[in-house]
Amino acid sequence: MSHLIKQWQMSLQACLDVIRERTTLDEDKLFVVGTSTSEVIGKHIGSAGSEEAADALYEILARFQQKTRGHLAFQGCEHINRALVVERATANAFHLEEVTAVPHRKAGGAMAAHAYSAFSDPVVVEHVKADAGIDIGDTFIGMHLKHVAVPVRGEVTSVGNAHVTMAVTRPKLIGGARAKYPK
Repeated sequence: MSHLIKQWQMSLQACLDVIRERTTLDEDKLFVVGTSTSEVIGKHIGSAGSEEAADALYEILARFQQKTRGHLAFQGCEHINRALVVERATANAFHLEEVTAVPHRKAGGAMAAHAYSAFSDPVVVEHVKADAGIDIGDTFIGMHLKHVAVPVRGEVTSVGNAHVTMAVTRPKLIGGARAKYPK
């Protein structure tokens, strides 16, 4: 199993490296993570949440957060209405409204539950408008991205057996034909 875990971690790191090439994440930016650990281990989404997969992937995501200084938001599954786990400091910095829920493997998913236990002062919030994100296992993070999401393509398209999509966001272009935009 340790060989598989290393592969998952290397795949995730490759994806995060592509995100870092496409956008700047810093203390003013929010990065949303949606993960089906069931899909990572080759099972149907929501059917076999894996604490082992969550722990392995979280390790890479925590290092990513330390390097970028960006804030992480871990999306839970539909059983908690895709609410997100963030640090209380993140909720305060982005003026996010706390809701009452504690994610666990069967309601929220293994990754959100792992983040909740790993964070120093976790809270759950209902909505965010993230600057970028990664979706591991088709968990549909789009509802938590700012309005103009731009797909990011990398050479790695899966983590384990889970399909991966990534996105960054950009400001809306407004004003029509006579408007000018920065290059």
